[in-house]
Amino acid sequence: MATEAWTQVRGRLARFLGRGEDDEVIDAELEESREELIAARRNGDEDGAADVAAEWRIRIRRALRDNPEAEQELRAILDELAPRQAAGPSVAINHNTISGGHYNAPVIMAQWVSDSAPSTAPRGPGTA
Repeated sequence: MATEAWTQVRGRLARFLGRGEDDEVIDAELEESREELIAARRNGDEDGAADVAAEWRIRIRRALRDNPEAEQELRAILDELAPRQAAGPSVAINHNTISGGHYNAPVIMAQWVSDSAPSTAPRGPGTA
């Protein structure tokens, strides 16, 4: 609610929630809630921000309960609001530095090292 993307989808969400009846009223309520959310975040009022989110979460759940077929429409709206993520793997770069001390063997820094002995499978970026 507090991002620029929000202004682009607010009308669609108002139409989704109003189902053609109270679009303008819901649009005004969404804008009022947005202002409350921004003020709460600015003032560090996490409870106030959570209250705004909870109010709309309940309204959206009710809308879906009353019209389960609307799930795809809501999914499209939420996908539009979601931050864009790059398709494909991401790359992480590590730079390790060792200074001081005395080392009597090579120092190896790696994400994983294998000596061909059975162990847990190596994990790549993004896996747990």
